[in-house]
Amino acid sequence: MKHLSILGSTGSIGTQTLEIVRQFPNEFKVVGLTVKNNSELLLKQIKEFKPKAVAVMNKSKVDDLLNFSSCQVYSGIEGLNKIAALNEADTVVNALVGSIGIEPTYNAIKNKKNIALANKETLVAAGSVIMEEAKKSKVNLMPIDSEHSAIFQCLNGENIDEVSKITITCSGGPFKDYTRQRLENVNVQDALNHPTWDMGNKITIDSATLMNKGFEVIEAHWLYGIDYEKIKVVIHPQSIVHSLVEFVDKSVIAQLGLPDMKIPIQYALSYPKRFTNNATHLDLAKIKALEFKEPDFEMFPCLKYAYEAGNAGGTLPAAMNAANETAVYAFLSNKIRFLDIQILIRRVMDGHKLIQNPTLKEILEIDRKVKEETKNIIEREIAIEN
Repeated sequence: MKHLSILGSTGSIGTQTLEIVRQFPNEFKVVGLTVKNNSELLLKQIKEFKPKAVAVMNKSKVDDLLNFSSCQVYSGIEGLNKIAALNEADTVVNALVGSIGIEPTYNAIKNKKNIALANKETLVAAGSVIMEEAKKSKVNLMPIDSEHSAIFQCLNGENIDEVSKITITCSGGPFKDYTRQRLENVNVQDALNHPTWDMGNKITIDSATLMNKGFEVIEAHWLYGIDYEKIKVVIHPQSIVHSLVEFVDKSVIAQLGLPDMKIPIQYALSYPKRFTNNATHLDLAKIKALEFKEPDFEMFPCLKYAYEAGNAGGTLPAAMNAANETAVYAFLSNKIRFLDIQILIRRVMDGHKLIQNPTLKEILEIDRKVKEETKNIIEREIAIEN
């Protein structure tokens, strides 16, 4: 039985992880849970799964938990780190959204916990530090993203030196057929209307800008040690082929499945085993077509920015990520327009003073400073115009 701490247990990935725990009660035991604000749902989860300890980021919610639960309650980033390092846990599921997930991942690894990782920002902003610590601590880092789960499965048992190319598929988001002019007038609801995946708001906006796919390119570099020129992105609206790996002999292995996040979550938790589940079978005879095309880097420059940041290395990916995170939440709050997201990211990247081989402390400080800087630009220049 694996003992799990789930960081972000009330979000999309967190709740789906708990669905898997319900389905396999003899395989998984929940020992720790964390949330940002949703103490009401957390109380229900505590009652059902009986964890040893929980944490809530919003300290004002602590009394709600202390009054109605008997488990240990922590708060703030210190609480996240405590749940990530619980003695009783052997596996930490990081389902947090944003750079808040970096430090708990690092602390979990230092405490010899295996990681099931859905938090993209961990590797985007701090890939060098995280992968070095994972190697040092000899822990497994299993990806939860459908694309990285697909790559992992395609590479399983293969020689990484014989890989000539990795292709990450991308649905294209809700705006794949839009003109630049149409993009100027899209609103939040338009951007949240993803055609194939049901995800949290932040990642759905990242999918609409294709920044999400740029993040996955950087993640693939760190997870598999693949040079950026060997990592490609292709638009695949049906989201059936999740990724492909081409080898030096021109053989290509792909992983297919219906768009269902519980499948890669389950695989990340069950590996090296596979468990029978109640997911829907893929019936290729019912699929009308599988389409593939090149992404438009000019219409969706965030993908290009990610390649640029990844190749530059150092703190540039952290700065890019911090600007994006701040801009996305400003868009979700109707403070800026959709196209302002890419403008803000470009501006921050152009002005960033790169630090090569940064420490975790330096990365977190860059994250803090860039978020503050981006908020100031929005309040001073962009939000006023709207």
